[in-house]
Amino acid sequence: MCAEKETGSKKGEHLSTNDSSLSSKKALPVRSSGSGFWVSSHSSPTEKMRVCENKAKPELKWHEMPPSKSNDDSSGEKPQDADYNLPSLSDEIETLIMARVPRSEYWKFSFVNKRFLGLLKTGEVYKIRRQIGFKEPSVFMFADGETNWCAFDQHFMHRRKLPVIPSDDIIFEYCDKESFSAGTNLFVLGQELAGAVIWRYELATNKWLKNPSMISPRCLFASATCGTFAYVAGGLDLSGGHKVSNSAEKYNAESDSWESLPPMNKKRRNCSGCYMDNKFYVIGGQDDVQKDLSCGECFDEKTKEWSLIPDMLKDIPVSTAQSPPLVAVANNELYTVDASSNELKVYLKASNSWRKIGPAVPVRADARRGWGVAFKSLGNELLVIGSTSADGARRASIYTCCPDPALETLQWREIKCGTQLNPFIRNCAVMIA
Repeated sequence: MCAEKETGSKKGEHLSTNDSSLSSKKALPVRSSGSGFWVSSHSSPTEKMRVCENKAKPELKWHEMPPSKSNDDSSGEKPQDADYNLPSLSDEIETLIMARVPRSEYWKFSFVNKRFLGLLKTGEVYKIRRQIGFKEPSVFMFADGETNWCAFDQHFMHRRKLPVIPSDDIIFEYCDKESFSAGTNLFVLGQELAGAVIWRYELATNKWLKNPSMISPRCLFASATCGTFAYVAGGLDLSGGHKVSNSAEKYNAESDSWESLPPMNKKRRNCSGCYMDNKFYVIGGQDDVQKDLSCGECFDEKTKEWSLIPDMLKDIPVSTAQSPPLVAVANNELYTVDASSNELKVYLKASNSWRKIGPAVPVRADARRGWGVAFKSLGNELLVIGSTSADGARRASIYTCCPDPALETLQWREIKCGTQLNPFIRNCAVMIA
């Protein structure tokens, strides 16, 4: 028996379910921006599909056929549906299964029952994911000319627009912003008329909230994430006359609080940060007399001390007109995109030097001296987003690669996400949850 289901195409058109093209087409519900729904980046126009219900029974041999019964069976028994006593899963097992489902599919669970909806809204399912070690990265981007942040899954197959940050201050709209993640929170730091402000996006509730300020509000600082913790250091002190700072802080997403760390050896702004070897690294920048710094330093949680790394950027040209160093960590190895040559280089820890890994990065970081380019770690891969032409393309291009310090070359893979983004990326953060 065949039943037809209308999905938006003209009447009389059919699409057979055994058509191989169905496997490559997705049609997910689309809600208005800010709904929290993920949308397939490769979704196709809706079509009518014919759904066939096959009620044919297994073929029996003639000697196995049961005797037929007439409608006036003398037994008086009426046909009944089979009673299958299938055991139901416990809430604990259901929750563990849910925790292993890709996060881009979570919106569907909100329609199943109230318990699943509660697991999502309270963020309990994300705590379980951390406990069982099941995590996946998501990429959050804010491109030039956009009003909303946009979130992508790690394969750029699904995307969704976040709600607009509810700041009614025009200064926040046009000021430079910094961003980082911690746990299931995205942080966007900027300035309003009243001073420095931090807006925090909660993944569980799909809402923006004003977050407690840092102990020392700052901008143009270095940041790095490790699980539910985030580290910040340096920058311009917004509470002390915009002086270059060497202070550092640590954010705990579980307690939603900031903790002061010992000060760095150097004052620096426009610097970059990363987390590697269980240490928080701060690299490059300029000091309080606008001198370019080629040194780096790292903070050890065990000893609670900073260690200076002289000439860490001696093989990387630096300039005050250049963006903060484009750095990312994959498989506990540090990489950088040289904004003067578009070369990808790996940091050799033993010799405190850098080695080139070809070919050149396909995104033109040299077009604006590193500005407008996103270079991040995406799990065990490297991610780079930006324009592929010096004069600026109409849309941003996305590339990933699986780096290996032992190799001389690597292969960059372009990702076609189906979404047009302005080629100038203002902010980008990766959330692992």
